[in-house]
Amino acid sequence: MSTTRPLQYGETYHVYNRGNNRENIFIEEHNYRYFMNLYAKYIEQVADTFAYCLLRNHFHFLVRIRKEQDCQPSKDWQSFRRSFPVSPSRAFSNLFSTYTKAINKAYQRTGSLFEKPFRRKIVDNDSYFTHLVLYIHRNPEIHGFVEDFRDWPFSSYITILSTEQTGILRAEILNWFGNKEEFTSFHMNEPDMQLIGDLIGDDEI
Repeated sequence: MSTTRPLQYGETYHVYNRGNNRENIFIEEHNYRYFMNLYAKYIEQVADTFAYCLLRNHFHFLVRIRKEQDCQPSKDWQSFRRSFPVSPSRAFSNLFSTYTKAINKAYQRTGSLFEKPFRRKIVDNDSYFTHLVLYIHRNPEIHGFVEDFRDWPFSSYITILSTEQTGILRAEILNWFGNKEEFTSFHMNEPDMQLIGDLIGDDEI
């Protein structure tokens, strides 16, 4: 029986998953906001985020797991003891578990909301990283949720181009593409689905 390797400190990952039986994981608009609030609580202390997109029945994150010594606990020791995860993998599991409990309570459902285990692939080359940012941001258009991905409010694309405070590594991602103009210009390209498929394989969502 194969096992899923835990997230490793210092590695960059594409973390993604979908609803169990492909059901919706976000039912109303405020669900997206609640999920991202939980993300800030559980994940921002163990990982830096380059890009993300939340869709009705799945999500994508491009993250870099911090080095173990850089994972900072809450200043509130009691809060730390209650909720600070023991590992990056546990942090994501806590996020999904807490969100599932809230959705189950709000919508009178039971059981798992997400497929298990959550999916993760190490991003180990520049081409993968670059095209993954494009793929993540254009995902709402790829799946037909909107005609223009720039109209989808639940991704990091608009946040990266804005000046609002954010946990996204805005400066680092813009510098990766050169500047803001080159970032937006690159996003006008169609994703290389053959490349994405080769990198993600049968797990593509």
